[in-house]
Formats: sequence, structure tokens, C-alpha cells
Amino acid sequence: MNVVVAGGGVAALEATIALRDLAGERVRITMLAPDEEFVFRPLSVTEPFALGEAQRLPLKRFARDLDVDLVQDALESVSPGSHLARLASGEEVRYDKLLIAVGAQREAPYEHATTFRGQEDSELLHGLVQDLEGGYARRIAFVVPHGVSWSLPLYELALMTARRAYDMSSDVELTLATPEERPLAVFGRGPSDDVRALLEQAGIAVRCSVRAEVPRKGTVVLHPGDDVIACDRIVTLARLRGNELRSLPQDDDGFLPIDNHGRVVGVDDVYAAGDGTNFPIKQGGIACQQADAAAEVIAKAAGASLEPRSFRPVLRGQLITGGKSRFMRTNLSGRAGDDAESSPETLWWPPSKVAGRYLAPYLHETDEADRREEIRRHDVESRDYEIDAD
Repeated sequence: MNVVVAGGGVAALEATIALRDLAGERVRITMLAPDEEFVFRPLSVTEPFALGEAQRLPLKRFARDLDVDLVQDALESVSPGSHLARLASGEEVRYDKLLIAVGAQREAPYEHATTFRGQEDSELLHGLVQDLEGGYARRIAFVVPHGVSWSLPLYELALMTARRAYDMSSDVELTLATPEERPLAVFGRGPSDDVRALLEQAGIAVRCSVRAEVPRKGTVVLHPGDDVIACDRIVTLARLRGNELRSLPQDDDGFLPIDNHGRVVGVDDVYAAGDGTNFPIKQGGIACQQADAAAEVIAKAAGASLEPRSFRPVLRGQLITGGKSRFMRTNLSGRAGDDAESSPETLWWPPSKVAGRYLAPYLHETDEADRREEIRRHDVESRDYEIDAD
């Protein structure tokens, strides 16, 4: 069976590993990805604070590891009737099954704020940190825009900023404004209360259940009430919008509608996973679970002996604080009652920011292999230096 996976992000890699594990040689996998490397976006929040860099993985290496045909091109449109994927270059790729994991467009919600989308905005945020260190920025507002369902990265930026200010003994005013009824309310009351306590300990003022407007530089207006926050810098998150692939159904925001097995509704042999789908929470671990559900259906169609499980979302989040991380988990399917958990100790293994069943172990093993190779290379270079010195 010829399976085409469109995308080079978390959902695409998870689906590819799952397919190879479940279906083995029953499938030939072609990956369509415009970029040369996979960037582990969730870790990019640490880069502005010099606390580590987002892991990067050449897609050619991934393709070699998984025995995948890699086509470095972007999916432009789909012709479901003829089973053709049309690419940005004008080329066409035929498929038996197509899994779309191309992510979503990230749009700046405010003209007068710094939008953090990932590693591409690390330098801008690093500049803010430098202004904080230099005393040029003492009042910073972190604003969750209306319509953003995954706000955890902004909480991380706020907490790490507070930690940097504390380490420097800087007197700062930090405010976090969010439309959520409670901090990170998606995780449930227990984890939310823990996050509120962390914010209070860090000296961050929290305004919940508000819709923020940024009419001009240095001004945040909160509704209802029209309260005004004057600040030196404003940091926010991007709003997501679907990629609007032609010939496929989509909602008003361009997202692909899928069922509980990842099938694009009303289209044969086309599946989707990740931020580009209409599931409201756009988060890496959720994307991996969607990818797993779709991969199981495709693997069974290819002849694998298994019974596909439906997508039952469990939200797992690691909150990076600049100190000890917080691990949170909750069942979003409504089938297990209130089982929300929050702990300073890891609640899953490996303790990855994205708890993908297949991707997390793969990235962990790859990272460990790279570390061993770096140590080996260092030892060789040290021995060579000693021989040259003698």
C-alpha cells in the first residue's frame, strides 16, 4: 500500500513511526515536507533565556531511519477522485492512503505586541530579555488572545521571565491576562490551582476571564471593565488558521473536519492529524494521539492484524518554569471522571514536552545517540591533541 504523509512536524513523524511499527513492509511510505529538518517547537520557549535549544533532526536522517521516501516539497491540493496529491512545485504524487499533517498558519493577533510562534521568534524574545536585564523594560504584559486554546507556552515565558528578574534582583511588574476562567483551565481545577500558586509565588499578577485589546504600543485594554494596563513590552501567542487545501472540506477557519479515527469527513482514503484539524486543542501530544488513531486504521487496511482504537484525547503538559518543571495530565474524553493530575515529578516516560507514544522514545534515543557520538568524538580529539603535543 502506498501511503503518503504530508508534513514534517510532530504529527507527521509520529504517524510515520506508527505506520512502520504497525504495518511494517506492508506499506511504502512517502513523506512530503518542504523543510530540511524537524524542529521540536515546544522547547523553543527556553531559547530566549539561554536555557537550552530546541532539538533539531534532519529529515533525511529520519527518512533513512524509517525507510521512507522523502520528497522535499509542500502539499498544495488534493484530488480525492484520482488519488493524487498536488505539490507546490507542480508535481503530482499518487497515493492509496493520504495522511495530512501540515500544521496550521500562525497569525499575529495584535499589531503592537511581540508574537511568539516558536523558534523563529526566539531572537525577538531574547531582545526582550536583554532589555529586562538592562533595565529598559520593567513592566511586561503577557496576553493570551481570544481563540487560542493552547496557552501553556505563554505561561512558561511569563514564569521564566519572572525567574530571570528574581535572579537579577530586578524590580519588575509582570501581568498575565487570559480569557480562560482559571490559569490553564483546560487541565482541570487541581492543576490550575497549582499553576495559580506558581504565578503568585513568582509575583505575576493574573487577570482571568478577560478579552484583551492592544490599541497602541504599551497599552493593553481588558474587557469587560475597560481596565488599562500600561507596560513597556507586550508578549502574546499566535492565532492558528487552517491551510485551506483545495478540494477538501474545511470549517470557517480552514481546519479539516475529522472523525475519531482521523478520517477527513466525506473523503475516502484521506486522513488528517495535528493543528490543521478541527479538534479545538492544538497541542503536540494531542496531535500524536490523532496520528496514532489514523495510523492504526491505515495499518489494518494494509493487512496488519489489529483492531483500531478511536481517538480518546489525554492532555499531557510539561510546564517549564525556569526552575523545577511541572507535569500535568487530564483526560479530555469525559470517560474517566475528574482524574486531573499535577506533579513536580514526571507523570510519563520519557519526560518529553510532547508525549507521543512513538515519537518521544525515538527522539530520546536519537538525542542519546548524538550525545554518545559527541562524547566519543571529543575523546578522539583529546587523544589526537595529546599525541600532537607529545
